[in-house]
Amino acid sequence: MALIPAGTFLMGSRDKAPDEAPVHEVALAAFWMDRHEVTVAEFAAFVAATGYRTEAERFGWSGVFDAARGEWTRADGADWRRPEGPGTSAPPDEPVTQVSWNDATAFARWAGKRLPTEAEWEYAARGGLAGRTYAWGDELRPGGKVMANWWQGVFPFHDTGEDGYRGRAPVGRFPPNGYGLYDVIGNVWEWCADWYEAAYYRRSPGRAPRGPEAGRERVMRGGSWMCSENFCSNYRVASRSHATPDSGLDNVGFRCARDAGPSAARPSPRAGAPARRAARPARPPTRDGPRGSSSPSGR
Repeated sequence: MALIPAGTFLMGSRDKAPDEAPVHEVALAAFWMDRHEVTVAEFAAFVAATGYRTEAERFGWSGVFDAARGEWTRADGADWRRPEGPGTSAPPDEPVTQVSWNDATAFARWAGKRLPTEAEWEYAARGGLAGRTYAWGDELRPGGKVMANWWQGVFPFHDTGEDGYRGRAPVGRFPPNGYGLYDVIGNVWEWCADWYEAAYYRRSPGRAPRGPEAGRERVMRGGSWMCSENFCSNYRVASRSHATPDSGLDNVGFRCARDAGPSAARPSPRAGAPARRAARPARPPTRDGPRGSSSPSGR
């Protein structure tokens, strides 16, 4: 895990989706964050130790994106071992998918960790950069380089695979951000602890916000391999998405966080300062969205 220093940052975006506004100042204590998304191998160790069955396994189906048809479909037998259904497999070094918020929370408790809050996730994803669009700066392709696993080409018709992958990538194959975190943008959506509310930023507290007290859907962050320039563009650090807690898809995973002790809470430069670079549901999913959600990816 990487230690994320205590600090204050500006959360949200002024000129994108309405639920990203208003931009507001948030102060956070230090915390630990997984350097990469939880992998298939790590989730397999949890299952072997506990006998846990995911919600997709109990439901007997989950949502899978059909690239040929350009739409989400119900896939019987799709689960974390077989993300696209029978006959498919999940390499051990890829992020685990087809896990719901409830599944992710169960893993985190077993591991002695927790899911990050939405504010912690955005602060960590920014990596010490103030007010930037992406985890690496304001250019999507700095110097023509692809910095994360997202859909290159016209979605959903053709992924050129300029980044070397069509679909999920093994964790850690792209440069880390300023806090040493890999794949905070793209690859798979990441569950956060908070309930989702579109207007929450209008009343969010300025210190350690934890989201609404109740809701119907949980927050997801970071975008996935399905995000593209012509579709949802949700590979921005301020992008928000949401889905019901029992949702699972082949482009949704998670990483964990953990509280840091007082000795770790050293001060961090304010992220609002000048920028610097730091060293079972009723219906199948639709669009870039998991089970039971009206439109979790993608605007």
